[in-house]
Amino acid sequence: MPKVKIYNQDGQATGELELQAALFGVRVKPSLVHDVVVALQALARRTISHTKTRGEVRGGGKKPWKQKGTGRARHGSIRSPIWKGGGVTHGPSKERNYAVKINRKVKRQALLMALSDKVNNERVLVLEAPNFTAAKTKLAAEMLKRLPVGRRVLFIIPQSNPSLLRMVRNLQGVKLVTANTLNLLDVISSSTVLFQKEAVPAFEAICQSSRNVKPD
Repeated sequence: MPKVKIYNQDGQATGELELQAALFGVRVKPSLVHDVVVALQALARRTISHTKTRGEVRGGGKKPWKQKGTGRARHGSIRSPIWKGGGVTHGPSKERNYAVKINRKVKRQALLMALSDKVNNERVLVLEAPNFTAAKTKLAAEMLKRLPVGRRVLFIIPQSNPSLLRMVRNLQGVKLVTANTLNLLDVISSSTVLFQKEAVPAFEAICQSSRNVKPD
């Protein structure tokens, strides 16, 4: 059974917590994780670049000159791609879809692999529920300084906590997420994953319920 250390908000180790091997002891397959990362980044990609075709460019409804008898090449519109101010051929389009299909089970497995890798490298910590005298950013910063965390901390809490969010949202390198919104990109981009103690069983319950859901 994989184990992680438990700390209080004063930075003192208070014990160890056993994690489910089926969730935090998964054998890591780098190629699978890479494929899911690429798919997630593609899904988040916005299509911004767009050029107009000859059918979208304004003007050019009238034939510039008659078909025959002028000695010049025949043309039907001044908005042809070969004309200045005309449409663009094979340019980027806002209709392009970058989405990559990804299986739900594969996506979940990649997340568990990333968490398991963090556990193996002792980059997962558990924090006892903090008790602050006031919702001040300074208090959250002081707590994190006392904990053995890296420069980029992913702080996972069991459910939404507006007060705690206000405390950490201005801290550089700290991201606060709930157990049900935890995703692969956040895990791999963090140097330390910090679970609030109550968030561990919450995340395990979410994984268990998703396993029991039958596909349509």
